[in-house]
Amino acid sequence: MAESLDVIVRGGRIVLPDEVAVLDIGIKDGKIHALRPSLEPSPSCRVIDAEGQLVLPGTIDVHVHFNEPSLGDWEGFISGSASLAAGGCTTYIDMPLNGRPPTTSVSALNQKAGLAAGGSYVDYAFWGGLVPGNLDALEGLAKAGVAGFKAFMSDPGGDGDDIFREVDDLTLVEGMKRIAALGGILALHAESEPLVAELGSEAKRAGKTGARDYAASRPVLAEVEAVQRALLYGEQTGCALHFVHISSPQAALLIDQAKRRGMDVTLETCPHYLTLTCDELEALGPVAKCAPPLRTEAERQQMWQAVAAGQIDMIASDHSPCPGELKQSGDWFQAWGGISGAQSSMELILDEGYLKRNIPLPFLSRLLSENPARRFGLYPRKGVIKVGADADLAIVGLNSPYTLSEQDLYYRHPHSPYVGRTFNCRVVATLCRGEVVYKLGEGLSPVKRGLLLHPVNTKGGRR
Repeated sequence: MAESLDVIVRGGRIVLPDEVAVLDIGIKDGKIHALRPSLEPSPSCRVIDAEGQLVLPGTIDVHVHFNEPSLGDWEGFISGSASLAAGGCTTYIDMPLNGRPPTTSVSALNQKAGLAAGGSYVDYAFWGGLVPGNLDALEGLAKAGVAGFKAFMSDPGGDGDDIFREVDDLTLVEGMKRIAALGGILALHAESEPLVAELGSEAKRAGKTGARDYAASRPVLAEVEAVQRALLYGEQTGCALHFVHISSPQAALLIDQAKRRGMDVTLETCPHYLTLTCDELEALGPVAKCAPPLRTEAERQQMWQAVAAGQIDMIASDHSPCPGELKQSGDWFQAWGGISGAQSSMELILDEGYLKRNIPLPFLSRLLSENPARRFGLYPRKGVIKVGADADLAIVGLNSPYTLSEQDLYYRHPHSPYVGRTFNCRVVATLCRGEVVYKLGEGLSPVKRGLLLHPVNTKGGRR
């Protein structure tokens, strides 16, 4: 007897929390209603054939920069969310910079939310910021529903009075105290400003402005020192911490050791630290400039070992776009720092992690979806394929190689260090709450259905 379902995803290899099984997924009212070997559709039910393909939970990218308000011409919610949808991502958390004003007050948060409303293809939430002078704004931001707070321990760059500033140590400690009292999470860009500033100045004074000079100015030591200092402050204040874009196995080990001591701490790494190295910087050009910079091949391999050892909690893109001309400088210290890569995250990790390294699919799915959902108050609604969860799905074809071109990218400025790379898998469709928001060959849904999410903390209220 046919069930009353809106959609059936039929015959795919479904990536469940602990196994991969060939099942039908029945969807009703945007939720996963049934998971069975065979489901009979009613006459009004839409059937999506996924036979021979993987069906994974849509990824949750907790680290993107969509630059609104004011810098939507760099990347806005429409183009940014379109690229995520094309890459199998169904939820993102937008960082409090580089928009102007940055999201360091409730009024700025409301301005950003107003621009996103009706303009996103997939669901979203927002980070608040911790900067010098905004301690009294933290409680209001928490009550307004931010997923957490972001702070820089090194200079984020930029000019003007309305940009995001790095925290001094006193602001950092006091901010941790207040965020802990709110039951929140503080995300940290951990690089030692005294070290990177002096090393960068020395290089520039000597006229050393090339790719390797830039990378040498931001050594692993700078990341390790900042991580150690933040862990000390976190331990003293009881603040839950999340380290963004960790690039080195040394820093990952320190954070893992703190976790084993009982600290409430997690970390993310990015696809570029798992797939690219500093040896490729000169060939790729400033399109591959980021902070922390790409590391050595040995460190890339060690980061994969850290993944396999369970030392990496999640993978996020740190999608940081800009107009192409800002990547054209021959001076690596002047070129804009940030990698455009959000559309490729799932394909990169499945290609490198599953197809090349044979890491189990449920394990990789936890890094891309379940762990971010759990950490940032979106689970069990998001992050897994199970009855009752949102029907957020990515359908991926394997063994269908393609070479990424600029024409494939939905970014406002279609540059990426992955252009020209051959992938052995491809996202063929993405569903957000049961609606197809992207289909290979057809493009994007004509309707932007993304909803603003209010993450819930472990105490049962908004984070």
